[in-house]
Amino acid sequence: MISIIIPVYNQADKITRTLESLVKQTYQDFEVIIVNDGSKDNLDGALEKFLHTTKSNNTFFIVHQQNHGAPSARNNGWRKSRGGYLLFCDADATLVPQALELMLAELGAHPEASYVYSSFMWGGKLFKLGPFDGAKLQQAPYIHTMSLIRKSDFPASGWDESIKKLQDWDLWLTMLEQGHGGTWIDKVLFKVLPGGTISSWLPAAAYKLFPFLPAVQKYNQAVKIVKTKHGLI
Repeated sequence: MISIIIPVYNQADKITRTLESLVKQTYQDFEVIIVNDGSKDNLDGALEKFLHTTKSNNTFFIVHQQNHGAPSARNNGWRKSRGGYLLFCDADATLVPQALELMLAELGAHPEASYVYSSFMWGGKLFKLGPFDGAKLQQAPYIHTMSLIRKSDFPASGWDESIKKLQDWDLWLTMLEQGHGGTWIDKVLFKVLPGGTISSWLPAAAYKLFPFLPAVQKYNQAVKIVKTKHGLI
């Protein structure tokens, strides 16, 4: 079984689309753990409406916590999960119907891999991530949070709740240090709506040409924090 963990903060207007994409999956052996990270919008109302009007044989859990951030919410959901696989799903993402089936099959075909990731769309922009490369991963982040992970290989420490930005990069580096790598599916398996955590994306050239921009400075500081933690500076 796959445990799909969705941290949510003030995304009542988006999460229904995410949940609808899960119900339409061709692979249906999963549970959904929605962690409400202290939302102040009508999230409970949106979830109640969805569950009341949707026919599904899957189990949906709703967990409430005070606002502590996405890493804390993900850890809360992970600790309550029952599946052998973990998918940390964003509340502003929609999956193609074959996403779970394809990711699970890819892990079955690559027993040496601890997780599988795919390319994705952010609005109208394609992020074509490329094959797994540990050396490349140590240099810069390129693997999205929404990867299917073998629970047995997930770090016992969970997500580092002190990391405020590039949390997925920190997780993949931690797993790399523990001997766990990934494998890539050369397909777009999900789409992210603009306006979430990746909303500050800038073209790669901007980071070289405009180092004075606040967004670039914030990103570079986050890179330094993660690299320092993992001894990459």
